[in-house]
Amino acid sequence: MSDYAKKVANDLLAIGAVKFSPDSPFTWASGIKSPIYTDNRMTIGHPKVRKNIYNGLSELIQSEYGEVEIIGGVATAGIPHAAWVAEKLDKPMIYVRSKPKDHGAGRQTEGADIVNKKVVLIDDLISTGGSVLGAVEAIRKEGADVLGVVSIFSYELPAGVLNFKQAQLTFKSLTTYSQLIDAAIQRGDLNISQVSTLQEWQENPTQWSL
Repeated sequence: MSDYAKKVANDLLAIGAVKFSPDSPFTWASGIKSPIYTDNRMTIGHPKVRKNIYNGLSELIQSEYGEVEIIGGVATAGIPHAAWVAEKLDKPMIYVRSKPKDHGAGRQTEGADIVNKKVVLIDDLISTGGSVLGAVEAIRKEGADVLGVVSIFSYELPAGVLNFKQAQLTFKSLTTYSQLIDAAIQRGDLNISQVSTLQEWQENPTQWSL
């Protein structure tokens, strides 16, 4: 586990951005039932936590997508992190709405000109990848060359891996589900039975929703 993976995993647990409930699962907006809920929006309220995040994302982007010309944020949770990363890397920025505006120029993307530009999109987390891949498709239609996607956290779900593969796109995350579980074990937040339940869910989350 990298330094930033450890820092961010422990940060998310420390501020309560991650909640475990193996015995009474949460229901996501997508309808998926899950023993874990992650609210990375909480990170913007903690200066030291968000600093670890934007420093980590900046290093990750420089390492994996060194040719990047524009930093993009996916509305809404990816926008503040994209702004901090764009500032640190001294790059132009855009943000992408979930759908085009229904008034004015009807734009879906705001900020820098992205035609023939190399863009990396930032989102707060990756589950199945649906929302961020919708943003990718939107800016590809506007002429951008999307190098990849980065996020604070990834659930490492099989559906997400498949969806990115089908979109012919890579994604990287500062910290992951398995790394978060390891950090929670070290903190004493989970017992063996709970860990087993969390691992079973990750392998087949749709089974929980039946």
